[in-house]
Amino acid sequence: MATTRIMPLHIGKGRTESRAISAIIDYVANPQKTDHGRLITGYECDSRVADAEFMLAKRQYIAATGRVRGADDVIAYHVRQSFFPGEITPEEANRLGVEFAKRFTKGKHAFIVCTHIDKAHVHNHIIWSSVNLDCDRKFRNFWGSTKAVRRLSDTLCIENGLSIVENPKPHGKSYDQWLGDQAKPSHRELLRATIDNALAQKPADLNELLKLLRESGCEVSKRGKSYRLKLPGWSKVSRLDSLGEGYTLEDLLAVLAGNKEHTPRQKSAKQADPPKVNLLLDIQAKLRDGKGAGYVRWAKVFNLKQMAQTVNFLTEHQLLDYAELAEKAAAATAHHNELSAKIKAAEKRMAEIAVLRTHIINYAKTRDTYVAYRKAGYSKKFREAHEEEILLHQAAKNVFDDMGVKKLPKVKELQAEYARLLEEKKMTYAEYRRSREEMRELLAAKANVDRLLNMEAEHDTEREKDHEQR
Repeated sequence: MATTRIMPLHIGKGRTESRAISAIIDYVANPQKTDHGRLITGYECDSRVADAEFMLAKRQYIAATGRVRGADDVIAYHVRQSFFPGEITPEEANRLGVEFAKRFTKGKHAFIVCTHIDKAHVHNHIIWSSVNLDCDRKFRNFWGSTKAVRRLSDTLCIENGLSIVENPKPHGKSYDQWLGDQAKPSHRELLRATIDNALAQKPADLNELLKLLRESGCEVSKRGKSYRLKLPGWSKVSRLDSLGEGYTLEDLLAVLAGNKEHTPRQKSAKQADPPKVNLLLDIQAKLRDGKGAGYVRWAKVFNLKQMAQTVNFLTEHQLLDYAELAEKAAAATAHHNELSAKIKAAEKRMAEIAVLRTHIINYAKTRDTYVAYRKAGYSKKFREAHEEEILLHQAAKNVFDDMGVKKLPKVKELQAEYARLLEEKKMTYAEYRRSREEMRELLAAKANVDRLLNMEAEHDTEREKDHEQR
């Protein structure tokens, strides 16, 4: 169950731009909240100096466009994403936060994702620079962005088997739309049904059809060439031509002339998802937890349905041999784990490429400043005037040393490798979702069979004891 909130970050009163962005990043990157920084991920930036990188991008944007705003300028955007307690691991939450930020910004803005574990619920803090990577455009908050943030977060949760918050007060829908199949029929639906009944009486011509409609209580009027209908209890009329295919004046005339057969419109029913195999409930364990008689009645019906569904699944997939079922479940689990490892390896390399590319660009942009700093004898005055560029340059050099990079690769080569890995990941992820569903059903079916066999063994043991006591 993920909840979200989007917050633009302004300078505020009594703060500089640098102080405003560093304050929020210092908070979200708190080592005590992020497992000593292990749950921090940066995209196109180094999380350790993200505030300096965001400010450098801002200055490059101003230099390129000449656009300068006042104190109301947005320097970054902050999204908080919370998950239901116990439903997700911190590592998985961090991965979903990165996936969310990439999709929402279309990969065009640098961002950091910090996963906090200091509360009962795991939650992400996602901060992205308002300036894009090319430093020529800014992210503009738009009307309805809150809904867009929640919709994307819910989509990711559904894709990963997590629960979402269901709003008990639907917005943007009428009461009838919210009710769905239980909604009362609309005026047009009632008019179509009235016309169906009238046509079933085989009227000879249009005048007789209109007479039958009037006798049924429908008001019929004509304006120009258009007929208008209204049933009792409705305030507005509906034009005959607005009732859709099969009910226009031309269609009705063709039916009355015998040139066309009338087919009443059927309300399209939403096709239900096929039932899935779920684990049987341990009723005795639930009773020990304090569940009452009502729960027992419901659980027994649920278990009966799941036993039937399990048998159907095993029959449909021809897995009536237990050894074959166990082998198939093990193979599905191994295949799923293999795909998961492949995705994680691709993501790891993509993260390395993103970090390396960012620091190569920063290194190139700040090289002249650092050379001048060195020629100035590492002057304190020079450093104060160019501290952000010097920090970025030193951070880039440190990353190159940590990664063991001796010769800097070309940015184009890194981008090509990143694009190839991203395409492979997308293809693998589609198969990963299919394998996860297959594994889940097989493991659930096997667990149900194991439980049934165990229950049967316990039942046989009890019968033997009763027989011995007699």
